[in-house]
Amino acid sequence: MAVSATATRDLPWWKEPTKDHWLAWVAAWLGWTLDAFDFTIFLLIMVPIAESFGVPLVAVTAVFTVTLWLRLVGAVGSGWLADRIGRKKPLMISILWYSFANFAAGLAPSFWLLFLFRALLGIGMGAEWPAGAALAMESWPARSRGFMSGMLQGSWSLGFLLSSVAYGLLYDKIGWRGLLILGVLPALAVVWIRAYVKEPEVWIENRRLQREQKQEMRAPLLSIFRLKMLPNTLTACLWMASSFVVYYSVYGMFATHLQKDLHLDAAMTAMPIAFANLVAFFASCFWGYIADQYGRRWAMIIPAAIGLFITPFYLFSESYALTVGAYILQGAFLGAIYGQNPSYLSERFPTEVRATASGFCYHQGAIWAGFTAPVLASLAAGQPLGFAVPMLISTCGAALVFVLALLIGPETKGKVLVPQLTLAAGD
Repeated sequence: MAVSATATRDLPWWKEPTKDHWLAWVAAWLGWTLDAFDFTIFLLIMVPIAESFGVPLVAVTAVFTVTLWLRLVGAVGSGWLADRIGRKKPLMISILWYSFANFAAGLAPSFWLLFLFRALLGIGMGAEWPAGAALAMESWPARSRGFMSGMLQGSWSLGFLLSSVAYGLLYDKIGWRGLLILGVLPALAVVWIRAYVKEPEVWIENRRLQREQKQEMRAPLLSIFRLKMLPNTLTACLWMASSFVVYYSVYGMFATHLQKDLHLDAAMTAMPIAFANLVAFFASCFWGYIADQYGRRWAMIIPAAIGLFITPFYLFSESYALTVGAYILQGAFLGAIYGQNPSYLSERFPTEVRATASGFCYHQGAIWAGFTAPVLASLAAGQPLGFAVPMLISTCGAALVFVLALLIGPETKGKVLVPQLTLAAGD
């Protein structure tokens, strides 16, 4: 066994995973990147949608809010299904769901039908993450799991980059409807996933043990609120809730801020968002490396603390160049604090409840994020500087809570994910 471990350490990290491990990770990466495209394109077109249907901007931000809230429904359902029947099928269902919901929203003849289809998109969007994260992280060796987690979660930024590029290049040609209709393309990824991706071995063995020992976990969501798991669950929820509020304070309303407060056109709005997301992707990979070396928590605490000091520079500058530069720089810090979401959540919960627990803790944060857009929009309406002051307060306040939640949480670097039953036998 010692020889085997030494041989493994001597391998380059990218040679340690098998072909099946890589295929599972790519499947999760595709699902998350394309999920990001379908969701974030809406952030860039809220103003023209409001103008097209003749409704207040606050009404359009309510679409965004309900979409976020319904993510929790999809996440819990998909997590339960992934813990029962495997990670692969729920991932495929979720991709098909959010792809066709976005397509239908693009064809909606009324605002209320658009509202309905975008709300339904939230269920599919929430369903993708727990299945995809469990599939990727359970299939990946512990040695480089932090780095690959950063690359996986950072792919959200690539999806946002794609949507901002599409907005900047295509909006004047195809309008907001055309941009939403493009969201059906991710459905093609399901064909590849069905053909090539396998279930993680740790999950297969865990399900075998549950059946063999007649201790099947039928209500995994209730199990994570048992006394011995409760502190872990609550601190994970606090960490994720604060991180969501940070994200939608930094990214959710920035395009609207540039359009409404600074009166910038499509290209000037899209450019800083595109580059900030590109920086966030590479920064997520870097902080993922740090997570494998020094721990999951410090790889999130350090960039969050630095990001606090960058926030005022892109919100209060009168120079477009400084606004753009500071916002792009923020991509390396508050834009990159999410890279350990897949690895850290997967490592905090046992195999028999992993997808459900990760999905719930992650997406309950979306409930709090759902309040961010309408609250910021309402506060901005009475501010001479528009969104600047509300965005500063929500960004910095949530970032401080984020750091606190991580400081009181456990460290999981190097944890090996095992199939043995942990919660099935009870407290």
